[in-house]
Amino acid sequence: MSTPQAIPKAIRGTQDIFGTEAEAFAHVVETFERVRKLYRFRRVEMPVFEKTEVFSRSIGETTDVVSKEMYSFLDRGDESLTLRPEFTAGICRAYLTNGWQQHAPLKVATHGPLFRYERPQKGRYRQFHQLDAEIIGAAEPQADVELLVLADQLLKELGISDGVTLMLNTLGDGASRDAWRAALVEYFRAVKGDLSEDSQDRLERNPLRILDSKDPRDQAFVADAPKIDDYLSVEAQDFFGQVTLGLNAAGVEWTRAPALVRGLDYYRHTAFEFVTDRLGAQGTVLGGGRYDGLMESLGGPATPAVGWAAGIERLAMLVGERPAEQVVVSIAVEDDTIINLGIAANTALRAEGFSTEMVSTGSPRKRYDKAAKIPAKVLVSISVRDGKSVIRTQAAPATAEFAEVSSILKRFET
Repeated sequence: MSTPQAIPKAIRGTQDIFGTEAEAFAHVVETFERVRKLYRFRRVEMPVFEKTEVFSRSIGETTDVVSKEMYSFLDRGDESLTLRPEFTAGICRAYLTNGWQQHAPLKVATHGPLFRYERPQKGRYRQFHQLDAEIIGAAEPQADVELLVLADQLLKELGISDGVTLMLNTLGDGASRDAWRAALVEYFRAVKGDLSEDSQDRLERNPLRILDSKDPRDQAFVADAPKIDDYLSVEAQDFFGQVTLGLNAAGVEWTRAPALVRGLDYYRHTAFEFVTDRLGAQGTVLGGGRYDGLMESLGGPATPAVGWAAGIERLAMLVGERPAEQVVVSIAVEDDTIINLGIAANTALRAEGFSTEMVSTGSPRKRYDKAAKIPAKVLVSISVRDGKSVIRTQAAPATAEFAEVSSILKRFET
């Protein structure tokens, strides 16, 4: 007799989530859904794949995501499609193609799987999941504040805000950023030969990326590089000042991070990350910023926007193992002739919002003992005595659910 071929292992860099880890994952999503409703962010669902140009034009042809990490393929019509590596580009495409401008300023939120080909490590997978929140069509700094306060409340309600720090910076308006970029190019050109190969390549195309390089060869020069504050216009200074004052008013603590940058030209003003030292090298749990120039790169009109994304896996790691919700009612059906009665009673309890578990298989004599071993607040026995169904309800005297469960089950007694 031949041995069945073993089921192949999951693709490297993906994950199967089960048990307490799955409960932590679900807790993150459920908390996000509850909090985003408090802030009146509308739920949106986005396609898992888009035309490749949606991402190449928005994320940038020269970025690592586009050049090295995207899962792109040709469909049967020879059109290049890409599994989404992030949410923002798809949301902006939908905003332009579906006429969502009529709802501006539009506050939207979503969550789901994303895909990037990169080296798997703790908290980072090739298929991963993110929460995402965006405000499109709002140029005021209050929109930045709204998103940051939303993020702060989410982390607090997840119980993981201790040890998480909001790092905040400004990239200035277009004129400020252009002046700063020119100064950076001039500064780094003078030491080009001493920079890492990646930074030498970025120098002319994306010099801001040099500032967040982890290569020691680059870090030796980053500390003395020109600072954005020296190039901020009065308007840009005022914008950042209003963001920080709004955060102070909301009681959100923040730390200035002058080296926090976004490399693409469409980013403006606020850039931020919530970071922790509890996840090793991968310390960012939530990050985002204002991207006022992105719509134009997709062929739309100039449209201000700001948003953030957070990795669900990383948030779940901070939440830690989370047990399943306790069963409220455990039911033992001790006679096969009344299994349908048990099903009816079980359905009635669930309809009233009770979590239940029913034992109705195996030896009838052992069903009660099996049900009693389930850690539940209320134990119910359904049996037959003298030709009649008998329902017994047991619980600790202080159990609040006892009276309500007993009342629901009375209608099933004969």
